[in-house]
Amino acid sequence: MVLFRMIKAHQLLLMFLAILAVSGIGLPGVQAFKAPFRPGDVLPLLPRQVSWPILSALNNAADLLPSFVGAATASNNSVLNWKGACFYNSTAWLEFHNNSGSEFGGGTLHIKVSNAHSWTCMDLYVFATPFRVTWDYYLLSREHTIDFKEWESEAEYEFVKNRGVSIFLMQAGMLGTLQALWEVFPLFTNTGWGENSNLAFLKKHMGASFEERPQPWVTNITVDDIHSGDFLALSKIQGRWGGFETLEKWVTGSYAGHSAVCLRDSEGKLWVAESGHENEKGEDVIAILPWDEWWEFELTKDDSNPHIALLPLHPELRAKFNETAAWEYAKSMSGKPYGYHNLIFSWIDTISGNYPAPLDAHLVASVMTVWTQMQPAYAANMWNEALNKRLGSQNLSLSEVLVEVEKRGSSFGELLAIPEQDDWVYADGKSTSCVAFVFELYKEAGLFGKLASSIQVTEFTIKDAYSLKFFENNSSRLPTWCNDVDTVKLPFCQIRGKYRMELPGYNTMDPYAHMNERCPSLPPKYYRPAGC
Repeated sequence: MVLFRMIKAHQLLLMFLAILAVSGIGLPGVQAFKAPFRPGDVLPLLPRQVSWPILSALNNAADLLPSFVGAATASNNSVLNWKGACFYNSTAWLEFHNNSGSEFGGGTLHIKVSNAHSWTCMDLYVFATPFRVTWDYYLLSREHTIDFKEWESEAEYEFVKNRGVSIFLMQAGMLGTLQALWEVFPLFTNTGWGENSNLAFLKKHMGASFEERPQPWVTNITVDDIHSGDFLALSKIQGRWGGFETLEKWVTGSYAGHSAVCLRDSEGKLWVAESGHENEKGEDVIAILPWDEWWEFELTKDDSNPHIALLPLHPELRAKFNETAAWEYAKSMSGKPYGYHNLIFSWIDTISGNYPAPLDAHLVASVMTVWTQMQPAYAANMWNEALNKRLGSQNLSLSEVLVEVEKRGSSFGELLAIPEQDDWVYADGKSTSCVAFVFELYKEAGLFGKLASSIQVTEFTIKDAYSLKFFENNSSRLPTWCNDVDTVKLPFCQIRGKYRMELPGYNTMDPYAHMNERCPSLPPKYYRPAGC
């Protein structure tokens, strides 16, 4: 009992001091001095019901992203200076050596830190070249060193000599990073906690509302009212795909995370074609499924709690829709892998206008480097071949790509922003994500007309897709069962989901040549200049 009281007293003292620090209340007659701690340093020691709400206000998922502070080089005795999260005076410089007696030698990275904002804080860093990634943390005001015993190759030596060692700061510090992990981890859990976390994340970072709809949350559909070319927009809000889609929505501004398209065969039977169907081997592939099978899965087996909207084509475009050509394309792609090769490139259109802070091209390169070391086959599938196509090269590894970019006097940010081309063929065939597959089918069906050759649909995000002026714009022509029990009449048909789906900018944009190739997408406004 005595120990229990001592612990309670300790927690109350910490809580009181934290409130003082948060509120800015000072003690009378005491001059300013370096705080012994900051709220984020001690809040995790408090009871969870006290600490978590405060920490949640101080930190968010973006704190998981290291911030690029610069590159330490050895040229002309240059010194890199920045303000750390803990140590406000931070400097770094690089020295080459050959202590190993190797062909290209090695180097020592010096990091000197001072002027900490409190006695208990620390700075957490990631250090990277195209060939390696390491990390360290600093608690004490002094000079620290990172030793690179020897450079892996002449290419790494030349890169570091010219570009230096990249330094990334975890801006939230150690505890803030752990709190950010606490925010992100549940996004991928297949639980009510996970679903609520996804909703909270999208409300916080995108301004989504998630208003609850009247029941029933599943529409009694008359299948005869669905036609070839009608678009299906899906938004998954829990589980593995729910977490992935939430992050995808955040960086692209899309309010849906998956898509598919309806097709009728010559006998009038309704099918759904989609890129991203999981087959019996657990592989994500392009598939054509009977409507009844697809719909039954979404109603009873899809544990991501999908919210689904049917976007009927405009009658004029429906009349132009070449069903035969659409089927030929869909069948030619059936069974091929989901378009991982160009997945990230539909999002990245600009050098700096698509990265939510503190994300940038430097960090993307470092994350790719880490993944390449951990999962080389996965990394090669996700980006190596696509980067080679942008360079006009073949079979270069990620590190070789980065070195080649340096030799050409360009930057990795410029390379990432080069538009994907619909006619690029990868080792496993043409690569189409879910939305690229649907809109490539639209191209084959004649919906883009004379513009088809000047539009790269592999550059489209799902937001780009549902913003296109392809869909029904007269609510009186929507099926009678469309939103029949909802008090809010949407311009499309939501057919599943507890929460009302939002599609900002729906059906507002006429197609034009080279659309969606140079568009920024920064949250929370996702401003898009005309003609990008």
